[in-house]
Amino acid sequence: MSELNIVLVEPEIPQNTGNIARTCAATGARLHIVKPMGFTPTDKHLKRAGLDYWHLLDITYYEGLDDFFAKNEGGVFYYFSTKAPQKYTDINYPDKCYIVFGKETKGLPEKLLFDNPKTTVRIPMISDARSLNLSNSVAIAAYEILRQWDFPELLNHGQLREYKWND
Repeated sequence: MSELNIVLVEPEIPQNTGNIARTCAATGARLHIVKPMGFTPTDKHLKRAGLDYWHLLDITYYEGLDDFFAKNEGGVFYYFSTKAPQKYTDINYPDKCYIVFGKETKGLPEKLLFDNPKTTVRIPMISDARSLNLSNSVAIAAYEILRQWDFPELLNHGQLREYKWND
């Protein structure tokens, strides 16, 4: 069974975290949240964005980055940032990797990015755009990795309610 780990460092907007939780639930990815957060886990906006997917979620909370790295020692980490030197599609992501995203207003600490240039990546966009929405960025990254892994354990076909597809 493949494992994708999505890490949010100090998320500030509950709706973004709720949307990301829903992405995690729908893909089987594990969600890691590094405190402090700009809201509480019981925030109504967080729950509304994730709706009825919370029972599908594997979520772990950490008291800070030091706590996160101590509890996930030996992990392979990829840092998503608008300041990155390479595209996210330039990487072949291994099983059990961690994709790490910073807070909406500041991103990840620059020292962390500077110390990890080979695993710091960006999603391309026009030069005048500051950044993509955090939940959109997570979805783009998660589905690129799952595509590389050929969507393990995910349902790869749908079914119409009133009609049957020709086989």
